[in-house]
Amino acid sequence: MAALVSQAMSRADNLVVEAGTGVGKTYAYLVPALLSGQQVIISTGSKNLQEQLFFKDIPALLSMLDIKLNVALLKGRSNYLCQLNMERQLNGADVMDSQVLDDLLRINQWAGQTQDGDIGGLHSVSENSAALPLVVSSKESCIGKACEHYESCFTRKARQKAMDAKVIVVNHHLFFADSVLKETGFAELLPDTDAVIFDEAHLLPDIAVTYFGQQLNIKSVINLIERFAQLYRESMTDSAQIASMTARCYTLIEQWQAQVFATEQVNWRYLLADKAIMTASWALLQELTAYQTLLMGYLGRNEEFDDSVEKLNQQLSKLAVFFQCDNHNSAYSIEYGYRHMTLRISPINVTKECQALFRADTSWIFTSATLQINRDLGLFTQALGLKSAPTAILDSPFDYARQALFCVPRHLGSVSQHDNATKQLVDVAIKAINAAKGRTFMLFTSHRMLNQVAQALHGRVQYPLLVQGQAGKQTLLKKYRQLGNAVLLGTGAFWEGVDVRGKLLSCVIIDKLPFMSPDDTLYKARAEGVMRDGLDPFMSLSLPQAVITLNQGVGRLIRDEKDRGVLILCDNRIVNRPYGQAFINSLPPMHRTRDLDQAIAFLQQID
Repeated sequence: MAALVSQAMSRADNLVVEAGTGVGKTYAYLVPALLSGQQVIISTGSKNLQEQLFFKDIPALLSMLDIKLNVALLKGRSNYLCQLNMERQLNGADVMDSQVLDDLLRINQWAGQTQDGDIGGLHSVSENSAALPLVVSSKESCIGKACEHYESCFTRKARQKAMDAKVIVVNHHLFFADSVLKETGFAELLPDTDAVIFDEAHLLPDIAVTYFGQQLNIKSVINLIERFAQLYRESMTDSAQIASMTARCYTLIEQWQAQVFATEQVNWRYLLADKAIMTASWALLQELTAYQTLLMGYLGRNEEFDDSVEKLNQQLSKLAVFFQCDNHNSAYSIEYGYRHMTLRISPINVTKECQALFRADTSWIFTSATLQINRDLGLFTQALGLKSAPTAILDSPFDYARQALFCVPRHLGSVSQHDNATKQLVDVAIKAINAAKGRTFMLFTSHRMLNQVAQALHGRVQYPLLVQGQAGKQTLLKKYRQLGNAVLLGTGAFWEGVDVRGKLLSCVIIDKLPFMSPDDTLYKARAEGVMRDGLDPFMSLSLPQAVITLNQGVGRLIRDEKDRGVLILCDNRIVNRPYGQAFINSLPPMHRTRDLDQAIAFLQQID
């Protein structure tokens, strides 16, 4: 793999490589990158892997290779403290919740000591503290060179360091945000490098859809309206009309959001038929447009005010496009957060956009442990518009037939009969967990099933149960490792990017094949587009996505050549439906059985 990467970089070629678990793909792309003399961006799927590369893997290799290179870690702006936001919050501290104020004072103390302003290095407040969103950098609050903290700005300094580095470690979201949206608040974020290497590249097609579409968080509109209210109080009290219209717009947008929340509908196209919703939507847009006209009459009085008006203009344009909903090649969806929602317009195909993004004068390298469907990388390369990229599938060096057993128990009922499926999953899980002496991951395709199984297992197994939602992902994993005999129950977040080696993880139980919901807004829009082209949405969309997701979950089990373990899938469709063979062909070559007793015996032999 290292030879393939080196060759691609030296020729400014592209390359797509599936590297099975144990190939050592991280070192295989890092060694050529560090020795090439080129400026290289390395983009990962998560902040955890990003930090592992920067703090562990790259320093280790630089030491082994005895070379010195300038390396930079760059995160999205919301990972950095904003001194201006910090100042604003402390100035308004008299009207603040006591816990938030306490956390703000702790953050302020840390701010005087930190060198880089990276919130990841802040340990004196909880990662879930309500104070953090108030003080981190954001595009909405950034006023660029007009800010009195511009020279000392942590975000600006991080980006400047990246410009000067030979190797820049980012994550996929930051890469696309910079390359597509240019939402930096500064002239430039990432340089045009000689090579870009994407690890965990299987995530890219879905991430690309997010960034080549449009999104508008209603909270950002509300924040701007609140900012205008504050600017009025601070320096524009002679403009009473601003005060009254700001209050009216704030009330209207909160009412409209509550009205949409009450529908619980995620597909905006369905809401177009709701007369009350559409009347309220167009009334809101009309009021915000009138507000925009009023504000533009005061331009030139205050630099921060002018900057905020420009941001409001951009947001209203997005809101109008979303309300119009007139692009049949896009999905229009609503994502509901804790108190606010995000409006999304997602293209059903991003091939042309990706082709334009992946410039010809740069070497683009894509790698992951899970890219192929039925031993073919074609679906991945087509999704990203990679017409002539050389491809390679490098299988894991592990002896899966000896190290792992894959069991689909006989006599399973249909997974669509929910109550029966829950009972049979619990019965199988109790036997497997006891045989494995804990040391089990249970991976679920829905939160509903996770919660029901967690409740059913409580009191029926003697081993500690760690359930997603009890704490953050990393906290749960740390506790799992410390306990040594725990059972961890998780959904999507735990299907990938989790590395637990040795006897600590002996059994992985998966509730069913991870097909996306047919009611998903983007899936429906994509399915309609695929059908217009005369193709089958199930074979073209559902099956490939499910195969890759299952492969990710299975990849948690065997992490090195000494690992042994059992995979149990409680979904017999993999053996009695024709499409099941596509899953089996794409999975590692584990020994297979339908006999649960055989799987139990295998688990009991693992010391």
